[in-house]
Order: sequence, then structure tokens, then C-alpha cells
Amino acid sequence: MILRKARLRGRRLVVSAAAAVAVLAGAGTWAAVAASSDGRPSVHREDRVLDMPGARIDTSYFTAGSGRRPAVLLAHGFGGSKDDLRSQAEGLARDGYAVLTWSARGFGASTGKIGLNDPAHEGADVQRLIDWLAKRPEVRLDSAGDPRVGVAGASYGGAASLLAAGYDRRVDAIAPAITYWNLADSLFPKGVFKSLWTGIFFTTGSADPTAGQAPGGQENQGGQAGRKDRSGQGCGRFEARLCAMYERVAVSGKPDDAARRMLEARSPSAVADRIKVPTLILQGQTDSLFPLDQSDAMAKAIKANGAPVAVDWLAGGHDGGDLETKRITSRTRAWFDRYLKGDKGTDTGPAFRITRTGGFDSTDGAALLRGATGDSYPGLTGHGQSVRLSGGEQSFANPPGGGPSGVSSVPGIAGLSQASSLGVGVSLDFPGQYARFDSAPLRQSLRITGSPTVKVRVKADAPDAVLFAKVYDVGPDGAQVLPAQLVSPVRVTGAERGRTVELRLPAVDHEVEPGHRLRLVLAATDLGYASPAEPATYTVSLADGGLTVPTAPDVRTQPASLAWWVWGLPLVAVVVAAALLLTGRRRTAAPAPDPELAEVPLRITGLSKRYAKSVDRYAVKDLSFTVEKGQVLGLLGPNGAGKTTTLRMLMGLIAPDSGEIRVFGHAIRPGASVLSRVGAFVEGAGFLPHLTGRANLELYWRATGRPAEDAHLDEALEIAGLGDALERAVRTYSQGMRQRLAIAQAMLGLPDLLILDEPTNGLDPPQIREMREVMIRYAAEGRTVIVSSHLLAEVEQSCTHLVVMDRGRLVEAGPVEEIAGTGSSLLVGHEGELSDALVEKVGALPGVASAARTSDGLLVHLDGTGPAQLLTELMRLEIPVTSFGPNRRLEDAFLTLIGGEVS
Repeated sequence: MILRKARLRGRRLVVSAAAAVAVLAGAGTWAAVAASSDGRPSVHREDRVLDMPGARIDTSYFTAGSGRRPAVLLAHGFGGSKDDLRSQAEGLARDGYAVLTWSARGFGASTGKIGLNDPAHEGADVQRLIDWLAKRPEVRLDSAGDPRVGVAGASYGGAASLLAAGYDRRVDAIAPAITYWNLADSLFPKGVFKSLWTGIFFTTGSADPTAGQAPGGQENQGGQAGRKDRSGQGCGRFEARLCAMYERVAVSGKPDDAARRMLEARSPSAVADRIKVPTLILQGQTDSLFPLDQSDAMAKAIKANGAPVAVDWLAGGHDGGDLETKRITSRTRAWFDRYLKGDKGTDTGPAFRITRTGGFDSTDGAALLRGATGDSYPGLTGHGQSVRLSGGEQSFANPPGGGPSGVSSVPGIAGLSQASSLGVGVSLDFPGQYARFDSAPLRQSLRITGSPTVKVRVKADAPDAVLFAKVYDVGPDGAQVLPAQLVSPVRVTGAERGRTVELRLPAVDHEVEPGHRLRLVLAATDLGYASPAEPATYTVSLADGGLTVPTAPDVRTQPASLAWWVWGLPLVAVVVAAALLLTGRRRTAAPAPDPELAEVPLRITGLSKRYAKSVDRYAVKDLSFTVEKGQVLGLLGPNGAGKTTTLRMLMGLIAPDSGEIRVFGHAIRPGASVLSRVGAFVEGAGFLPHLTGRANLELYWRATGRPAEDAHLDEALEIAGLGDALERAVRTYSQGMRQRLAIAQAMLGLPDLLILDEPTNGLDPPQIREMREVMIRYAAEGRTVIVSSHLLAEVEQSCTHLVVMDRGRLVEAGPVEEIAGTGSSLLVGHEGELSDALVEKVGALPGVASAARTSDGLLVHLDGTGPAQLLTELMRLEIPVTSFGPNRRLEDAFLTLIGGEVS
């Protein structure tokens, strides 16, 4: 919901506070937000600068309505500010919370130095914000000075919520998202320096165009954030101690004990035994910065304190993907409703939930998501399953200077994570820098949920060996995909003597299909980490011959994740007798069934139809094609192509002038018994306007004379998604509501052949997406779907085969990939404009046929090279890639076939 805000300027308010907390002297500005269209109260916002020791903190306070209510503190991510949280704050305020947002030290309009959630500074600031809330008349109190308060935030703000619960007992519930438990473990995992992500942190904090300006444009005389106070190390907005630590580790390439102690002291793990409040943990699966092992340690520690804990693995993370903002916002609100408002009837969701992906939407690049849940959190070890690996002792080198580096994840390039889900291998291991061990092809599918482990023997000609372990999913064609683009680093000390170590590989949720293999790779380099500068030779072998793969059999994919389409696409059996009554047509004798076509859903041969007023123009002319079981066939063509006429003849609603239609070997005539195996939605449906939606469906099914239990009526009603409107008269329905009810009517029963004519008219994007998925699943069970649509992107994504018509004639028929093209073109999204010289360099790369700018990015036609090699070259050319994937070309192919534009 977009809200208009009218700022009321001009009056400054001064608030005094107790000297004991040395806080709360500042100026405030009130703003009112217009009431929402659903009649809920207006949101009032108060902007105020609060004086803290050593800093001035910029805040916004949101309330709506009257009376006391629980409070929520919303903390922003690193590099952000309070402005990022405005929409979420307004939503919570409308739902009955007093919401306070603030810009942390060194960010936004706040002054002070960035301390990475230093308890003495950022942590103390949060405690003083809670003090301020305790004095507000709108905030519910548990006791004097103790407000009922929850804290939520993502990344940097997520850690702030955990630390707030650890240091201030007044916090009653928290919801940290995609954050860390131990910052030292995140930036120095297993003793290896995560150089790329750490460098991004300190680069982001070293440059600020607003530094030196206090809120309101006044010069910051205290020098807490000004450029004039920059240290000799070029600290920017960071505390000098943090800068010194970073520079020391970055130069050496190896973290030291002092660096670990400094980061651990600023981590939630330092107060693990004090966090005893209900905690909703939201962690990203595509996240090389704060992987799932951080949330695992978090969940175990807080649960051990006796607090309620729920764990939710999101599809996205710091490396990109879908952060599921709408769902996560709703679940966070439910969590606070339960534990702040005390609403015991609120459903806070399952103890454990995973979002699983199943391909991508070609229209917007968004992942197609579904949820899986468990009654308890299984951890990262789960039920171990052994997978035997082959491969003897192998030696490989760490190159001088640690370069060139292998590639797994690259911060900020979401296309890498998306490409892995599309089955495109974008990881890169340089020959001579890694060892690999392969399993045999799997006989059945394997769902990895957690962290695989393996024991290896490591020996080096240097004191330490730095290895990067990863498990690939390798297809029958040899193409390998790195799940979530994650890798596990490890520093093996004392490697000169030879050591046996157990490696814990990245935690993922990934399904390996039958016929695929698992491949363990141990590499010497990775782009995201610092490798030793000195050359070395590593020798590795398997210690026990097997990879232990965790599974979570109690985590089940939930039907609810499919929203309306719970059981698939229930379809309608057309009532031929009713059609006869409406059309007044006589039955004609039908040819005998053809036994050779008994398993063929549809065969059309030489079909023609010319309407009475069209003397020389055919609606359909000499049309022939066949549809097989398991296909989702898209019937394409511009307006007037004859699509609907063909479907009407297929349903027996009109008779062809010549030709034949056979369904499962039976010739179609009005009243043909085989039509009971066909369900259809063609050109809308008629309803009795004075009856409710439910009554219309029940009456329709009773007219078929078939048993009520065969209707699957409850599923159809859920598919309609009309809620309370099902009990209203149809005459009150909008066009979209009528369309949804008509689709539900077409889904009564489970016929073998489903025909849908423009089924997405009137549906919103989520409904269209869910319908797409169900069509694919429905056909995969051996049934057949025919869909007519103008939406080429929908057809391309959901259909396996196409029939293209123009002016009543067949233009082309065949699999989608053959008509759309081979997929040898890739579309590369990038930041800014690319120079002509740079585009020419890409076009001149080996194995690249051409490269050209488009409105969507750089279009690259491949001629011998693969996507992984291309991506490596683009990175070498320093092209700022933001997305990377195959270029869909159905629209071009369609326009070429019909020789014009879609009308």
C-alpha cells in the first residue's frame, strides 16, 4: 500500500530526560499519514534527534489510534538508515504497535562512529531508546520503566535485535533476519579470511557523502562522523580500532586471535546465555556472508535457554534471490501478536520452515517458490545418509599469490545464485588447483537438507593448508551445479605432518535427481577468500571413502504452499445433454472408435470451418495436429486466428464443415460419451446471478448426474480463492471474481483432458503463477492440458509444446524449445552503460558469436563457449554483472511465424 504523507513543518519540540541516562535532548517534527482505504486509523510520525554519549541518533516514531499498545524497535541493515524501514513501520503502527526506527551510528543522518554493534555504543543506544519508549504515553508498560517491546531487523539490524535481548531484560520478543551469531566465525570461518565480503563492509563504511553534517544540515562540531576526523588509516566512519584490525588482517591475509576476540565481543554469541525471549529466526539460503550455520548456532543456544524458537530458511540472502518480504513481514507481525500482544490464538507458523525453489518465472526472473515444514527444527546434521565416493590420493597446487582464484559466490551478483537454480553451472575451478571425488549415479532422488560432512587426509609442504570444500550436483551430461553457490573454507594447521580432518560442507536444501552424481571438490583458491601468498602443494585423500549427507524426512512439502491449487487442477466434465438442450442440435451417428488412438488424447485431421456470412474466408482451414499424454500444449495465434473456433469444435459445441476430431480414439459429435473425459473453460461460463458462488457450483455438478464425491468440490472452492464472497450472490461479483469462479467450475472432477481458453483473464500475478505450476504438475501425472492464451511469457513457461495458428491455418507445431530457439543466447544484466569498446571485446571473445546492447542488458550469442566460461571472462573484463541467464526468444519466434504484430 502506498500512502501519501503530508509533512507538518515549522515547530520544534524539546524533550528533557533524566541525567542518569544522559540522553533524549533533541528536536522533533510531527507528520501525519492519511488514513488507509480500509478505514484503519491514520499513522502519525514524529521525527526526532536524540542525544547519546558521543553521537546524535536520528529517529522516527510511528503510532496510529489511541490507547497504550506494545512497542517495536526496527533496526536497519549495514549501509542503510531508518528510511529503509518506513513502510514496515507504518504497517505495524496500523496493526496496533508503537514503532520506533533509528539510524545507527555512522549511518543516515546519525553521527558517531560505526562500532559493528559495539555493546558500549550501539548496544547502549538501543537500551536508551527503550528508556525513551518507557516514557511515551502510547506504550504499554509491564512495570515502571519497562515497556512491552519487541525488536526486529535484518543483517546488521538482526544482530542488534539479538544483542538487545541479551543486554536488556525488558525486551520481550525478537525477530532477527539473515544475520550473524558470531561475527568472527562469519568473517574468519575456520581460520580463513573472508576477504571480499569484509572488504565490502569496510569500503561501504569508509565513504559517506553526508559525513560531517549533523541532522538538519548543521555542522557536527563534535567530529564524531566528520571527514575532518578521519584517522590515518582512512577509517571513514569506523572506529579506529576496527580499522586497525581490518588493515592488519587484510595485509597478512590471515586472522589473528586479537581480531577474533574483538569481533566475538560484539557478537550475539557473547551473550548467548542471556537471550531468553521468544525468537523467530529468519535466515537466507543464498548467503555466503551469513550462512545457515549462523542461524543453527543461534537456534540451539536460545532454545537451550528455554525460550520458544522458530526457524525459517528463506529463498534469498545476501547473495541475491527472493527475500519473500511480504511473507516474512506477515510472519513477523504474527510472532509479535502472539508474544507482545498476548494473542494466544495467533498462528505463528511451524517450528521449522524451508522455502524450496522450482525454476524461475521468465517474465520477471523471480523464483517459483513452495514451502516445506517440520514440527521441530532438525539442525544441520539431520538423518545422515552415506554416499560412497571414488578417487585416490591427489595432489594440487596453491599458486603463487593465491591467483588466479576459483569462483563460487560473488557478493552482489544475484544472477549466480539464480543461474544455479536454473541448472547453469557458473562456478569455476582452475585445473591443477583442486582435487575431486565422484559418487556413482544415484538410483533415486536425494534431498540434502543440512551440512554434508566428509573425513579427508591432508598433507602439505607448508605449515598450513587452506582448502575450499564444495559439493557439486553433476548431471548425466557432465554439467555441474553448485547448490546456492556456497563453499566451505578451512585452514588445516600442522599439515606438514599430515592430518585427518572432518570437513563440514555448506548447509543447503537441494534435491539431487536420479541419475545425477555428487562431486566433492577440494580447491586451493576461491575468489571470496584470502589464500596464502606462498606457493604450496597439497595432497589429499578420503579417510573413510564416504560423504555423509543429512536428510530431513520429517520436513514435508505442505499443500498450503500451493495456496489455492492444493490438489492440482480439478476439471469439469462437460454436460453434453445440457449443450444439446441449449443448441437444439440433433445427435448424429459417430464413426467407430479407432483402437490405435485409444491412448492419444487428441488428434485433429483436416479440420475446416467457415461461418455462414463468410463466403470466401475460413475460420479454420485444413488444420491437423496431435497432442500426446503428459503434454501442456499452448495454442497460439493473434485475434482471428481460429483458436476459439477450434476449441468450440473440439467440445462438440459447433460442427466442422469437414475434417475429424478424435479424443482417445473417439470421433467428436454432440453428445459423444468420450466428452465425459474432457473438462473445459471456453469463452467464460454462465451463472445464475441470484445464487451464491457455492450454490452455482453445486447446482452445476448435480446437473451432470455424477456422484457428489467425484466433484472434489472443496478443492474447487479453495481454488476459487473468493473467501467470504462464495456466500454472496454472483451478481455482486467483479469481472475477476467471475473469472475465478468459472475456472473453479471448469475444475470440478478430474478429467483426462483439460481445455482452457484464456484462463488468466482477471487473475492477479500470484494467482497466475500458482495456476502455471499446477498445470505443469497435472500434466506430469499423465494427463493433458491445452491452453489458449495471448500471454507468450506464460505459454513459454508452462507449456511443453506449441501449435501456432494464423488466419485459420497451422503455421508451426512442435516442442517449445524448437520453436523458441535453442537457448544459445544469454542475457547479461549490468550496471550503467557499457562502452562500445567493451561491447566489442565481449563480441571478440573465443566461442562468442556476437554481443549487442538491448534495453534489458547485453545480449550474447554463444558459439562454442559455455555460460561458466563467459561469466568468468565478463568478470575479467570488470563488467558489473547484476543478472545472468538464458535469453527467452518465443516472442521473436512467434512474430516471425505470423509475419506481424500481436493484435
